[in-house]
Amino acid sequence: MTSTVEPTRTALAPTARGPVSDAVIRRLRGLSHTELHPRAEELTEGTPDAIRDDDLQVALFALYASSYGSIPDFHADLEWDPVLIETRRILEGRFESDLRSAVRAPAIPIATADAVARALFGLTGADDGPSLSRFLAKKATPEQATEFLIQRSIYTLREADPHSWAIPRLHGRAKAALVEIQSDEYGGGRPDRVHAEIFAASLRAAGLDATYGAYVDEVPAITLASLNTMSMFGLNRRLLGAIVGHLAAFEMTSSIPNRFYGDGLRRLGFDATVTDYFDEHVEADAVHEQIAGRDLAGALAEDQPDLLPDIMFGAAACLAVDGWAGANMLDAWSAGRSSLRSPETA
Repeated sequence: MTSTVEPTRTALAPTARGPVSDAVIRRLRGLSHTELHPRAEELTEGTPDAIRDDDLQVALFALYASSYGSIPDFHADLEWDPVLIETRRILEGRFESDLRSAVRAPAIPIATADAVARALFGLTGADDGPSLSRFLAKKATPEQATEFLIQRSIYTLREADPHSWAIPRLHGRAKAALVEIQSDEYGGGRPDRVHAEIFAASLRAAGLDATYGAYVDEVPAITLASLNTMSMFGLNRRLLGAIVGHLAAFEMTSSIPNRFYGDGLRRLGFDATVTDYFDEHVEADAVHEQIAGRDLAGALAEDQPDLLPDIMFGAAACLAVDGWAGANMLDAWSAGRSSLRSPETA
C-alpha cells in the first residue's frame, strides 16, 4: 500500500486553540506585543486539567518549537523574549504540577546502578495499560493505521531531540551512555539512517505529509502533551533526572511494541519503506534499554543520588502520558470514531 504526496513543504505555525496560544503564536511570529502574563495565569487557574487543555498544550508546543527551531516562521531572536519565557514558566508550572499529581509515584530504590536498573525494568514491566501496538498488529483498519502514523508524527519527526538536551548537563558514565544511545538515534553518521528521517520516509511512503508539524492541528491535546512532557523535562536543567528517567522508560518499552507495529502495517499491505522505521527499532531499542537502565539512569543515580526521585518520576510520567495518548486512540476507535480532531473542533 503506497502512494505519493507533494514534496515536503516549509513547516508552518500551528493554529491557536484559545487566547493564550493565539497570543504566544502571534508574538513568536513578531506580529504582536500583547501582554501574556495575565492570560497565562488566568488559563492555568481556570483549567481543570492542564494535561488535556488544548490552549495550554498548543501554547507550550509553540514555545518549545521556537527552541527546537522547528518552525521558521517563529523569529529566532524571540526565543529568549522575557515575556515568552515568563509565560512558559507559568504554563510549565501548572503542567508539571498536574503531572506530578496525576502520575503515581513509584517506589524509590537505593542509589546503585543495579538497583535503579531493576526498579526501572520492574516499573516498565508492570505497565498493564491497553496495548495500542497489539491492536494495530491484529485489528486496526488501514484508516486507523494512518491515524496512528499521523499521531506519531508529532514526536517522531523530532525523535531524540528532547532527550539530547541532557547531554551537556551530564558527566562521566551517564554522559557517555546517553551519547552512545543518541549516536544510534541520529544514524551513526549516516544521514539517511537518522531515525527521524527514516520515519519521514515512512510517512511519505504511506501517502502522508512528512513536513514537521503538518498534522499538529489534527491531533488532540493529549498527543501534544506527550511531546511537551519530554520537551519540558529536557529544556529545564532542574529536571535532568526526569528526562533521564523518561528516556530509560521510553527505551525499555519500545522494542516489542515496534515489532507489533511493523507486523500490523505489513498485515495491512504497507510496504517495507513504511515499516522500516519500526523494524529498525526492534533490535536497536533492545540494546538501548540495557544502556539506558544501568549505564545512564543507574550511573546518574549513583553519581547524584538527589536526582533519583525525579529519575523514577520521569520514567513513570513517560509511561503514564504515552499510555493516556494511546488509550485516547483506542477509546475513539472502539467507539467507531476517528482519534483525530474533528473539523468542528479543529
